[in-house]
Amino acid sequence: MTQAASGSTQRTTLARTLGLWAIVGLGLGYMTPTVVFDTFGIVSAETGNVVPTAYIFALVVMTFTAVSYGRMTQVFPSAGSAYTYTSETINPSFGFLIGWAALLDYLLLPLVNALIIRSYLYSFFPSAPQWLWVVVYVAAITAMCLFSMTNTSRVNMLLVVFEVVLIGVFLILAGKSLMDGMGNGTLFSTEPLWHEGVHLNLVITGATIVAFSFIGFDAITMYTEEAKDSSTVPKAILLALMIGGAIFFVSAFFTQSLFPDVSNFSQESLENSALPEIAYNVGGHLFKILLTSAAFAATVASSLASHASVSRLLYVMGRNGRGPIGRFFGYLHPSFQTPSYAIIFVGLVSLLAIGFNLDFVASLINFGALIAFTMVNLTVIVYFAYRRREVHGARQILRNIVLPGLGVMFTVLLWLYLSAESTRYGIIWFVIGIVVLLWLTRFFRRPLTLNMGEPE
Repeated sequence: MTQAASGSTQRTTLARTLGLWAIVGLGLGYMTPTVVFDTFGIVSAETGNVVPTAYIFALVVMTFTAVSYGRMTQVFPSAGSAYTYTSETINPSFGFLIGWAALLDYLLLPLVNALIIRSYLYSFFPSAPQWLWVVVYVAAITAMCLFSMTNTSRVNMLLVVFEVVLIGVFLILAGKSLMDGMGNGTLFSTEPLWHEGVHLNLVITGATIVAFSFIGFDAITMYTEEAKDSSTVPKAILLALMIGGAIFFVSAFFTQSLFPDVSNFSQESLENSALPEIAYNVGGHLFKILLTSAAFAATVASSLASHASVSRLLYVMGRNGRGPIGRFFGYLHPSFQTPSYAIIFVGLVSLLAIGFNLDFVASLINFGALIAFTMVNLTVIVYFAYRRREVHGARQILRNIVLPGLGVMFTVLLWLYLSAESTRYGIIWFVIGIVVLLWLTRFFRRPLTLNMGEPE
């Protein structure tokens, strides 16, 4: 256990045990590479059957944002992500609101994973009660995250490797099926990327859905205080984004080539996960079992990474707060060195998967994620261009204004294309955050403080 003396007292801190590839693995695990198959039916219907193009658009947007995350985590090597950066560069109260908005996507992603697991198991055991799978699964993930971050990262890495291998098998089978005449009947076609009847607004709408697939590279910043060397975090961010983006694009291209039209997909595939149906059509019942197993592993990896990261955000916000709520979320278990109460709370939220569907929850996730992405790009401009006045010469202007400015522009563009339902519920969540902020600050009579380091 990592402890530090302060007079006669001791304090518990997060343990610095994670190396570069462990953090990259957590990022990839969070991103869940097999989610491209889960959401394929939903995204294909929204885009007019050009899923890989939606992924390209989203990847471009995320690349600008990833660079901004990498720069800010070097300036502020603390867990907390957009919440920390906004609090430090603009205002702690405004930072709280951004952290509150980010909580919407961070809290709901473990719930999404529970929904996907429920869908997988339902496809094999349709007579069993679906709530049972949710309860057992959420309990297991919560327990793993509670006891050790080191073991969590090791299990996550094994699961990520397994799923990537099975995706490789899918690509081989898909290539063979295309050469045998299935779908477009060719490995090389522009149809999956663009064809008659497709419009840019459809692509952008699809990109707002697949954007949540990339949530994970930003969550890497939550492990800054557990990295062996915090300088590796910016490298891990870009590596996770590029590797994950490549997997998403190639998988989406082959899948769209195989299924140029999803009108024959079942209603379950169009509303929840299309993976079982895709796997069965490509490789039969045996491959359906194998790819579903890989997707199951991927979802477990994502659950571990997302559950661990959101509990870190709650922990940082808790240790910066006051009163019983702050003490509750800011508590670290003295033996496990994990934010145990925050982890249990995330598990309880995940149980809501019993009553929701994937399409609805995925739309809610993107509201908070895009607000966080927009603000991280803005904090680069505020910190480097405004506060440090680094605007001398073309290079500094490019790095400190142009690139983060493009990141802001693209994320705002995606935000404008969110569904009305996502925007409505996102605004309600944000208004609740304002009420909570007013209560915490006693209508701004008691200012919020920010603890950048480990707790005193």
